[in-house]
Amino acid sequence: MDRAAVKSIPKINKITVEDLMDVLAKGLNDFKHKPSHIVLLAIIYPIIGLLAARMTAGYDIIPLAFPIVSGFALLGPIAALGLYELSRRREKGMSLAWRHVFNICHSPAIGSISALGILLTVIFLVWLVTALALFKTIFGTTEITSIGAFISQVLTTPAGWNLILIGCGVGFVFAVVVLAISVISFPMLLDKDISAALAVQTSVKVVMTNPIPIAVWGAIVAGSMLVGSIPAFVGLCVVMPVLGHSTWHLYRKVVAE
Repeated sequence: MDRAAVKSIPKINKITVEDLMDVLAKGLNDFKHKPSHIVLLAIIYPIIGLLAARMTAGYDIIPLAFPIVSGFALLGPIAALGLYELSRRREKGMSLAWRHVFNICHSPAIGSISALGILLTVIFLVWLVTALALFKTIFGTTEITSIGAFISQVLTTPAGWNLILIGCGVGFVFAVVVLAISVISFPMLLDKDISAALAVQTSVKVVMTNPIPIAVWGAIVAGSMLVGSIPAFVGLCVVMPVLGHSTWHLYRKVVAE
């Protein structure tokens, strides 16, 4: 894999909200160009979501239903690795045979990619622990007898409203942290000879240089994932690939050669 060596944070370009529309259009174009190549990744994500929902069949972990499903968005950058690679190869006019999705396993940056992937996984697990602790703090030892009873408690009681308000606030903090450290770090690791630490630093600088466009990008991702989750996560078969391809083009817009 031809990768340019980078030892310091590269120049960061300023972008506008209009640029986001352009990267989304390019991402959609990549998806339409060879949609069969992302079937595997596009299906894996909904399956993970469905399995997560199935895990909540036991009443004891019902409080984690929403944190599990929403928290998987924190792992989105990892799930989209193959999509970044396909967009990279298409940009360079290289072969787009399906096997190239797995080229990342042989990437010189696989160590850094794995390290950053582990970091996001840890953040996801910390989010789940935090969400459960928050529920227990607010509801104490309240016994959950059914899914309906739990929903009623959350939606119709002051304690439930507090859980929603505080939980969404805490979840927002986790989402902002993940967005800041990973918005372009994985595509950059595939493209350049760079350490995980430097990729994260560059990603954070991208956010600081373009706070409003990146905030809008985060809202687009969150909103798209929410819509794609209804019904039964089926929409993610389109949303996930388009966002993945678009993220590659976002990286190309903000990080100078």
